[in-house]
Amino acid sequence: MDLLNTLVDKGLRREQPTREEALAVLATSDDELLDVVAAAGKVRRHWFGRRVKLNYLVNLKSGLCPEDCSYCSQRLGSKADILKYTWLKPDEASKAAAAGLAGGAKRVCLVASGRGPTDRDVDRVSETIKAIKEQNEDVEVCACLGLLSDGQAERLREAGADAYNHNLNTSESTYGDITTTHTYADRVDTVQKAHAAGLSACSGLIAGMGESDEDLVDVVFSLRELDPDSVPVNFLIPFEGTPLAKEWNLTPQRCLRILAMVRFVCPDVEVRIAGGREVHLRSMQPLALHLANSIFLGDYLTSEGQAGKADLEMIADAGFEVEGAGEVTLPEHRAHAGGGCGSHADAGCGAHEGAGCGSHEGAGCGSHEGAGCGSHEGGGICGTAAAAPSAAEPRTDLVAVRRRGAGTDLAPNA
Repeated sequence: MDLLNTLVDKGLRREQPTREEALAVLATSDDELLDVVAAAGKVRRHWFGRRVKLNYLVNLKSGLCPEDCSYCSQRLGSKADILKYTWLKPDEASKAAAAGLAGGAKRVCLVASGRGPTDRDVDRVSETIKAIKEQNEDVEVCACLGLLSDGQAERLREAGADAYNHNLNTSESTYGDITTTHTYADRVDTVQKAHAAGLSACSGLIAGMGESDEDLVDVVFSLRELDPDSVPVNFLIPFEGTPLAKEWNLTPQRCLRILAMVRFVCPDVEVRIAGGREVHLRSMQPLALHLANSIFLGDYLTSEGQAGKADLEMIADAGFEVEGAGEVTLPEHRAHAGGGCGSHADAGCGAHEGAGCGSHEGAGCGSHEGAGCGSHEGGGICGTAAAAPSAAEPRTDLVAVRRRGAGTDLAPNA
């Protein structure tokens, strides 16, 4: 296909595709899907080899957010049954982070619900960063605390943060339909503040909120212009109790096309499969590793992810390898461009499926009752799936979102 040959050539040269080319990727047929994956996979391997970076979320503060982001289970007025708690103490957060690092994670993402941090909150997070790095000197730490005020990014950098995450989520033209308590421009401003402070910027999107192909291309092109070091791609999990609870718009094939489009537009950037991969990609997750070079290990913010052991087995079985703590994530030209994500052993960004002022909590779901034999303790029974409908339709029958810790005595990210 001439389109794919053109996109591969552009990706290897770091040349931006045209809007028409990006839209054409999203419009490819199921018969062409493996060709699309193979083409984008060439670009991924050129810049990142067969390495997969593992990231681990620590939810410092859960629920009770004053913002009205429609996708988020922690939003104002949410009726979702989720864990709610105030700030974890530094030693609690450090202990939670250690669990992820023991499983092979290279980066810890510190997330807190809310519009944005107060100066006292920045002090709390700074203490937490120091506690984590005292126990794990080489760990990458990313903060995701919502909208930043002047000077806060600099304070986080001084405390040892390597990166800051704040997602654009959707296109500027449709942002007001998703959130009314802050603006798209507010989000852009926070990403720019992180850049200016010397933090590695991490910013991504949420797919599946009812957006058009044009909206997806708009937000990815906007991300390329902002030039973050990493781009997390979240797939909406429609949490019961949120306004988008009925928005089941994604299929595995659609998710793969979206990831391929992001890779072609952002060829040399860390592309992370974030919230919702287990629910929407399901058994096609290994194919997504040919497109993205980064995933989350373990649970998300208010929902469970695939078991870490299953993730590690999936990576190995697909012929990939976990990126080591001493390996540089980004290609050399980005790594030496000024402290980019993963530019040295203790730098990096920590995307996540959602937090702070709306990054994306509702996208962050992990597994479901039928997540597969042994994906969790009690995570599903083999051979119980119903007869399959058309592959072109979202499989809502396969999904029952498991809320992280709800109804149990589990600690955060247990």
